[in-house]
Formats: sequence, C-alpha cells, structure tokens
Amino acid sequence: MKAENINNKVFYHEVGTPQSEDIIIYKDPEHPDRGFGVSVSDDEQYLFIRASESTSGNAFGFKKSGMDDKPFNWLVNTFEQDYVPIGNKDNILYVLTNHDAPRYKLIAIDMNKSDSESWTDIIPEKEQVLESCSLVGGHLIATYLKDAYNETEVFGLDGTYRHNVEFPGIGSVNGFGGKTNDNITFYTFTSFNYPSVIFKYNIAEDKSEIYHKSEVDFNGDDYITKQVFFESKDGTKVPMFIVHKKELVLDGTNPTMLYGYGGFNITYTPRFSVTNSVWMEQGGVYALAGIRGGGEYGEEWHKAGTILNKQNVFDDFIAASEFLIAEKYATPERLSIIGGSNGGLLVGAVTNQRPDLYAAAIPAVGVMDMLRFHKFTIGRYWTTDYGSSEDSIQFEYLYKYSPVHNVSSDKDYPAIMVTTADHDDRVVPAHSFKYIAELQDKYKGDHPVIIRIETDAGHGGGKPTEKVIEESTDELAFFWYNMNFNPKF
Repeated sequence: MKAENINNKVFYHEVGTPQSEDIIIYKDPEHPDRGFGVSVSDDEQYLFIRASESTSGNAFGFKKSGMDDKPFNWLVNTFEQDYVPIGNKDNILYVLTNHDAPRYKLIAIDMNKSDSESWTDIIPEKEQVLESCSLVGGHLIATYLKDAYNETEVFGLDGTYRHNVEFPGIGSVNGFGGKTNDNITFYTFTSFNYPSVIFKYNIAEDKSEIYHKSEVDFNGDDYITKQVFFESKDGTKVPMFIVHKKELVLDGTNPTMLYGYGGFNITYTPRFSVTNSVWMEQGGVYALAGIRGGGEYGEEWHKAGTILNKQNVFDDFIAASEFLIAEKYATPERLSIIGGSNGGLLVGAVTNQRPDLYAAAIPAVGVMDMLRFHKFTIGRYWTTDYGSSEDSIQFEYLYKYSPVHNVSSDKDYPAIMVTTADHDDRVVPAHSFKYIAELQDKYKGDHPVIIRIETDAGHGGGKPTEKVIEESTDELAFFWYNMNFNPKF
C-alpha cells in the first residue's frame, strides 16, 4: 500500500472479457515514474494520450485510427505546461492549455501539421481563469473562474462569442459534456445555500430547464453568502466566502468553521454540503478562504504558494482567521479550522504556528512529514508543489514548517482531532500516525489531542454514505464540544 507507484502502462480492455486478455497500448520502461491517461475522439478517428511526471504539466500526443502498429505522434514532449485535448472537428484538435497563458486559453492544432508555429488561439487568455471547455453541438462551452466562482460563455468553433449561460446565482458549475453534434447538454449548478440541481441546456436556443433537483430539507433563502477580500501578511488581497443565517448577530459568539486547501492549482468553489448545512442551521458560520497555492487566479497564484513560497499559504490562512475574529464573526474560543490532504498539511502547519487563534482543529488525511512524503506511493509527483528534501535549500525550508517536525512542548495547542484511514494509498496514514505521536508526546495541556482512524477506507473518494455520516458527525461533535457550544436538535 505504501510502495512507490511506478511503471504505469496503458491497456485496451473489452468490456465483458477477463482482464488477462487486455492488450498493452503503451508503455515506457525507460521512464518508470511517468503516469498516463488516454481518451478517444467522438468520431473514433483519434486516440489521445497524456503523460505526466508530477501534478503540473504534461506531454501529449495522438495516434490515428488504423495505425495500431505505429508509434504515437507526440505533439508536446515536455512537462512545463498543461495540455488537455477537449475534442476535434475533422483534423482540427482543440486543446485547453496554459502555454504562454497562465490563466489558460483554448488553441486549435491542425493534426496534419502539428508544429507549434501553426497553432492558433481560438479563445485567448483573459483576466478570468479558463477552468474548463467542451466541444458540444458545434459550439465551444467555456467555464471561467471569477474570484473563485464560475461563469460560462458559449463560442463558435472560430472563437466568436455567442452568449453567457445564465445561472441562479454565485456558485459552481460542472458538466456541459456531450458529443460534437449534440444539441442538448447537461450541467450541474450548486452553491453554499443552493443544493445541487441538474439543468438540461439547449445550446442553440440558449435555454436551461431543471432536469433533476436534490431532495434536501433545507431552505436556502434563510442564508446569505458574502464574498470578502482580506489582506495577507505581505499585503496580497485574498478572497473568502462567508455563509450564515441572515439574522446572524456579529458578536463573536458564533461557532465558526474555516476551511482551506491552498495547493496544486486546485480551486474550491461554492458548493452545497449537508454537513455544512447542519452546522449553519445551528447558528454556525462557514468560511472558505481562496488562499494562494490554489487556482483561483491562474498559474501565478498557484506558484505563489509553492516550494519556497509555501509559507504564503499559511500566512493567507492565518490572515483569514484574524479577519473573522476582527470582524466579530468569531473569537479564538469559537473558531475551528479543517482541511484535508494538502489542506491537512495546512491545518497542521498553521496550528503549529498560531495555536492561539483556534479552539479546535481537524487535519484530515494530511501530508504531515514534509521530509519523506516523496518516498511513498505517488508522493514524488508532489515535489513540483512542495519541493524535495533531497535539495539542501528546499530541505531547510520544508523542515521549518513540516507539521511533524515543528510540534512544540512550549505551546498551548487547541483541541486537535487528526483523521486518517487504514487503506489510504494517496497520503499514507503514517503521516498522521507520526504527527499525533508527536502531539501526544509533547503537548502537556488540557485540550484533547486524538486521532480518528477509519477502517476499510482510503483517502476519501468513494467512501460509503454510512462512513461519511459517521465521520461528519464526529467532526461536528468534536468542534461543538471544544467550543463549549450546545447544539439544539
């Protein structure tokens, strides 16, 4: 479970046949650290392949139908930028990329030429981040990030702007998939106070209609979502969403939960959560900080929170905490923090650096040993974000914030519940085991420092509903108890 994941291969599998009959499509024994992904064009004329060595940047190429015995034609052989093929019209391939465009753009590649000098911009880079794009119904549907929420625009295949897709409010959008010639597509819209709804969208007529609504006993009209901007330690403006009941009184007594991630160019946008709705129904405040390291403002925002800039991520989160206290949403006695995976690292590092700001903290499935993370499963992929202890300068930087290596016997820590799972092969549970062992050995105060280990579960994806409910219940109860807050059910 903890061994390095190497020597990836691409196979062809025919549904209904045993795996032993699968055919190898591609392997690269000279580069055992590389991972691969493939897709097939709608017209089944092209097989696309992407190769990666980390979480950022990929090579990509294609093979034409009927050329099974021929090698892939690699259009890009480096790993400096991201290239995502979204579809083709005959021999014209449309690719989403940050090549010379930190906030991404859409380009067209003539696969009969394929040299980079012949690439053309179809949807040029602009201020908003082009998060995704799809080719459906003879149109390009482009979804953007604007201050960490989504907007969607429709273009012709030549890049001519048609119109915006209208949504119910500020929120998150997923979908717009389909075949090149489809006239109908589907998308999901959700927000903090808007349970997920699937919409059916007629592209030519620009009309959306509700296809399916989530059955949730929740009245979103009772709540308000605000977006604020606060200053981090170095003066950088950072966005944060704050959600609560409309009649909330800002007197510092509200139980407040702050969530953050800050890594790998990933953006957390407004989404409905049953767990968060229970929190808010009890008078709680939920806050989501769009800190550096994520993708809120493109690759520059991402890079500003990586390697020797990682402390910016923690400074942003600390500044978010101080903002919530200064604006009287909470006090340190009523402020809790939570984050998972890279967000678990965030919570662990921030709790070491500013334990005085919080009543309780939950670092979930976190990367806690920053000196050895690259030695397990696919941890080597993360060095583009974290750096590596193999480098002497990066070693010193990693050591200064590594949660395991910075637990202090002189600090009064908040209540901490570390969570992990015994079959996590993404962030191996040893990270959490070592961190909680350090805490329980060194912390001499009165607050609980405990670990919750889920059995027969992994990093979180695909977890059964029963386990999700049990975990969420334990998390909310831990926060409420350590805030001296009594929920009313």
